Amino acid sequence: MNLIRDLMYMSIKMGDNSISIDDVSFLQLSDSFFPTGLYATSNGLELLFYSKNKKLTYADIFDFITAYLIQQIGPTDCSIIGNVYDCIQKNDCLKLLELDSMYYYMRLIEETRSASTRSGIQLLRCISSFIDDNEIVNFYLQNIKDGCAKGVYPVSFALSCNAMNIKKERSGLMLMYGFTISIVGAALRLGILQHYDGQRIIHEIKPVILSNVIKNINRSSSSIWQFIPQLDIIQIHHEQMDSKMFIT
Repeated sequence: MNLIRDLMYMSIKMGDNSISIDDVSFLQLSDSFFPTGLYATSNGLELLFYSKNKKLTYADIFDFITAYLIQQIGPTDCSIIGNVYDCIQKNDCLKLLELDSMYYYMRLIEETRSASTRSGIQLLRCISSFIDDNEIVNFYLQNIKDGCAKGVYPVSFALSCNAMNIKKERSGLMLMYGFTISIVGAALRLGILQHYDGQRIIHEIKPVILSNVIKNINRSSSSIWQFIPQLDIIQIHHEQMDSKMFIT
């Protein structure tokens, strides 16, 4: 067992570069196989698909994802991640709970709030099943249990990434990439896109992901914002659908 533990923390030198267990953790947490429930979200895309107004195209899906990244996921979710990392560095647990509450009440649609908390709590429970000695993760989980925190996804995601020694900027990339994958996956299951088109969207949207991480990962909590009223209305109508494949 000691040998296995030593191997877990070794670095493999490759010329001027090295790879370590942290790089494998990056792959593990960014993999859609990780059980967070994001595969069950469409963020309103399902409603557009059934609206009958027009047939959705490749360009529509690209614009749909881009709008979310620029107007919400970047300035809100990615900014929350950066601020959580700052809280960890300063050991400011009260600020962490404030960020949890801020994000929860910024989500205007009940369906999206519920989805965020379910995914966040599921993520933390999974992480704590194999990393059980992280004090701030345990603190947050206890406050969720006590009803003092909601367990929103970006806060849970940042805490999980930090517990696995993933850097702040990489965490922002993972979050925005994961969101993109969830929408592309929903479009594939709805029959809007083919697999080649899905991969093409992921490739072409990389500059949008990167630029929004750079813009927002160090944003202060006082300047966090979002503005996507049309998509909020879509989410409201999706919430009212009698039968649906996706939870959002």
